[in-house]
Amino acid sequence: MGMNKVVANADEAIKDIPSGATLMLGGFGLCGIPENCITALVKKGINNLTCISNNAGVDDFGLGLLLQTRQIKKMMSSYVGENAEFERQLLSGELEVDLIPQGTLATRIAMGGWGIPAFFTGAGYGTEVAEGKEIREFNGKKYLMETALVSDFTLVKASKGDTMGNLVFDKTTRNFSQAMAKAGKVTIVEVEELVQPGEIDPDNIHVPGIYVHRIFQGGNYEKRIERRTIQKTN
Repeated sequence: MGMNKVVANADEAIKDIPSGATLMLGGFGLCGIPENCITALVKKGINNLTCISNNAGVDDFGLGLLLQTRQIKKMMSSYVGENAEFERQLLSGELEVDLIPQGTLATRIAMGGWGIPAFFTGAGYGTEVAEGKEIREFNGKKYLMETALVSDFTLVKASKGDTMGNLVFDKTTRNFSQAMAKAGKVTIVEVEELVQPGEIDPDNIHVPGIYVHRIFQGGNYEKRIERRTIQKTN
């Protein structure tokens, strides 16, 4: 893999993602999602995808676009409350869903990047989350075993990156994207600003380029607000 990892655009970056692939898609809610890559996946038309993401987007944006076109076979998420099409497909049995406690999801992804195959957590013990999982007792408390998550391809958006793949994420976009970038067999990154090596202070790099395989300058970002709340003034 060369040091310059730049590809022309989203279509080039995702060209070898096949039907049936397992994808991680970064972002937190609608914040920091890989908009250009999602659009390219819709256009490419592949299907039977397993998507690992904090949420499932909304009906007409983010992963909601892939749900509308029935390209997703299975969702592994922690929050899905803003997507009516997701709810319809779930209740009708069209979509496989693995709802995972948010902290557990984040840790399973992080463990995938660290090469640790499993861990024990108290989250979900005594609920349907624990069904079929190994239970152990530590210091008088019951814990269930959760396995690490890795992806065939990880798709994330960073606020800034250089041609060697060093990345900077903005605020809450780090919540999942930073760990996901390390847990992909192939990590694809779209950035708001693509710079040359040396232009990012090493102390500000959140993910080093060793984890990144492809990077491109994105564009036309909408940066939607998932739910706008306006307070009435007296």
